[in-house]
Amino acid sequence: MQNLQEDIIMKQENKNAFGMIGLGTMGSNLLQNIADHGYPCAGYDNSPEKVNALNALDNENIEGFSDLKKFTDSLARPRIVMMLVPAGEIVDHVIDELLGVLDKGDIIIDGGNSHYTDTERRYQELEGKGLHFVGMGVSGGEEGARRGPSMMPGGDKEAYEMIKPVLEKIAAQVNNEPTVAFMGNRSAGHFVKMVHNGIEYAIMQLISESYEIMKKGLGMDNGQIHEVYKKWNQGRLKSYLLEITTDIFAFKNEGENDFLLDNIRDEAKAKGTGKWTSQAAMDLHLPTPVIDIAVSMRDLSTLKSLRVQASEMYPDETEMKYEDRGADYCDQLEEAFYFAMVSAYAQGMHLLYQANEEFKYDLNLDLIAKIWRGGCIIRSEFLEDIYAAFNQDPKLQHLLLDKSVSEDLKRSITGIRTVVSDAVLHGIATPAFSASLTYFDDFRCENMPTNLIQAQRDYFGSHTYELKAKEGVFHTKWVMENIKE
Repeated sequence: MQNLQEDIIMKQENKNAFGMIGLGTMGSNLLQNIADHGYPCAGYDNSPEKVNALNALDNENIEGFSDLKKFTDSLARPRIVMMLVPAGEIVDHVIDELLGVLDKGDIIIDGGNSHYTDTERRYQELEGKGLHFVGMGVSGGEEGARRGPSMMPGGDKEAYEMIKPVLEKIAAQVNNEPTVAFMGNRSAGHFVKMVHNGIEYAIMQLISESYEIMKKGLGMDNGQIHEVYKKWNQGRLKSYLLEITTDIFAFKNEGENDFLLDNIRDEAKAKGTGKWTSQAAMDLHLPTPVIDIAVSMRDLSTLKSLRVQASEMYPDETEMKYEDRGADYCDQLEEAFYFAMVSAYAQGMHLLYQANEEFKYDLNLDLIAKIWRGGCIIRSEFLEDIYAAFNQDPKLQHLLLDKSVSEDLKRSITGIRTVVSDAVLHGIATPAFSASLTYFDDFRCENMPTNLIQAQRDYFGSHTYELKAKEGVFHTKWVMENIKE
């Protein structure tokens, strides 16, 4: 393949170097980001209003099209077309249309939140037709797309080398390094992005539970909670999600006295990527309980009418506030949050490790942590520790087995036990905090009580079992006369 950067610098044949299908906020912002770096671009959408809005930017490096053929004809060969459209059938529809206007050797990039199984199928189908396909996760939201996202491309390595100069220019930069890298084979990019989103669900749930503890348990007002999150975000918990949470607790609409947060309905929506993470983990027989419970709590939040009925039937009968614990209780809560956050990241990274074993993606976990350090929604100070752990030991199976991480985690155990036990006693729901602690206690348990489950399975279903000191598979006739009182 020709070098894209040379084509762009020379503006060979006055063609556009990069094409974008889908001119919503994300597509338009990313296209402007590309154009800002000197690359001539073309944008296409079947909405004339969005095309007009793009052309109204009056950017000499951007052309908007309502005609797909004219759009692809404007692109330099091999043509590079990125889609930022809703996941699912729409992606397949756009690909079908592109097959009528593209040639062998052209490149299609799916930058949406597609399910990795769909990406796997599309990769195989397009490879058979002679087109290059890249499934690329993009994180950072609207602002990230405009100023520098984190990107997780996977699939066709040859195609990645072609688009690499553009992606490295538009990505966020951490320590003068771009937050983009080739993730691995076939559907690897979208699998990594899916896990990223699962971790995102978990951390957002943990933050909401810490809010619940401070509000209901400690009786703190929004201003006090704002100060706690502000303090946390200046230390080891520093992260994008805590940064925006700090802002939320200080926000009032102009001319209004109430905090906007207090007027928002407590029903959380979801687009499905968290659920996909849990489903993939279950398919791989891998526990991700903090992510799983975060998904479940979003679902529970939507059952508003049922929750209202239940609140009337089962009123709180416990003394919920415990301000007498003292001002240092928020320090205990910070320890608990750190513990649970580490658990969420660890479960996500373990899922990536297992997927790599199963799907032969050729993932590098240190590289994934490295590009998550900037641009993406789950960027945080702790990702430096994750990067260091997997960089030092590329074969590390689980983050909790890293010595440095384990030392820090041990210092937070008292905090998580205190916070979870207090919440239970005072009727405050902390399912994600609790799941992180339970996961840890079983993960460090040499002998779990699941030997009983195996005995039960063999009793009622002849499913057999294995013994500790004897090789082989065994079955017993568990009849009551054989059991002495």
